[in-house]
Amino acid sequence: MQAIAVNEYGAEPAVMELPKPKPGPGQILIKIWAAGMNPMDRLISDGEWKSMMPGKFPLVLGTDVAGVVEGVGENTTRFSSGDVVFGQLFMAPVGSAGTFAEYVAVSEDANLARMPKKLDPVVAAALPTAGVTALQIVQSLGRLASKTVLIIGAGGGVGSFATQFAAQAGAHVDANARADAAARMRTYGAAETFDHTAVSLRDAVRRAHPVGVDVVIDLARDHDGFAAVASLVRRGGTALSTRRSADVESLAKAGIRGVNFQVAMSPGALQRLADAVITGRIVPPPIKRIELGDVPATWSNGRFDGKTVIVL
Repeated sequence: MQAIAVNEYGAEPAVMELPKPKPGPGQILIKIWAAGMNPMDRLISDGEWKSMMPGKFPLVLGTDVAGVVEGVGENTTRFSSGDVVFGQLFMAPVGSAGTFAEYVAVSEDANLARMPKKLDPVVAAALPTAGVTALQIVQSLGRLASKTVLIIGAGGGVGSFATQFAAQAGAHVDANARADAAARMRTYGAAETFDHTAVSLRDAVRRAHPVGVDVVIDLARDHDGFAAVASLVRRGGTALSTRRSADVESLAKAGIRGVNFQVAMSPGALQRLADAVITGRIVPPPIKRIELGDVPATWSNGRFDGKTVIVL
């Protein structure tokens, strides 16, 4: 089968010809229809979670998947051949079930859900990591009605979903996104947008909210960058990072709740997200569709607001 893999940590990914996997006891074999790309795929490739990884190469990349069960191993009861599924295969050992490939064999206990018939497989592959992360972030913040929420990195996958969930929860959402994404942010419910490439984000937010914002959701910045935007949060507010950039103790001294958020993926969360998309309550972000052979160039080329999905 063809797959996108690396032969060492930090290497540029390449198209490789690898043996088609076989499902072992308790496993299913998925013929992959689509695989979503996420920033954490690069972290896996670079060996950021090396202590939790198998250390075996070639290492097939990718975690988000949509496809059909083509075969099952012995003692497998949860899924049957022909079931159409989607989900996230980020599990121990990290990188053991890469989805940038034509097939993957994985435990039937993986975070997979049956894909609703009305859901496009390409959209399904774009949902798991970004959508569930956004859903759980907003749920974790409690009551947001009439609160001001600043989302850093609102134009990306997680940000696109989080903007919608927060706005629908009654928040006044300020979206940090480039100017070319501003109109899209407003359709998601954002009340204001700030382009950090055109203005000083801190100055613009301070002018708009002199007493500070209630919540910052930072999807993009390192420790120093996060500290700068966390300073915009009023006392009693919350500063949340998805990149483990929050100094929780220092923020607590300033009267701010610091959160290093970690998603808790589950089949139930996947199903709730799919239902929100099918009913039209949540709109998927723009999706750039590419083929396996396009991944190496896409990996090294600039940004794309929204989601990139490999279609097989």
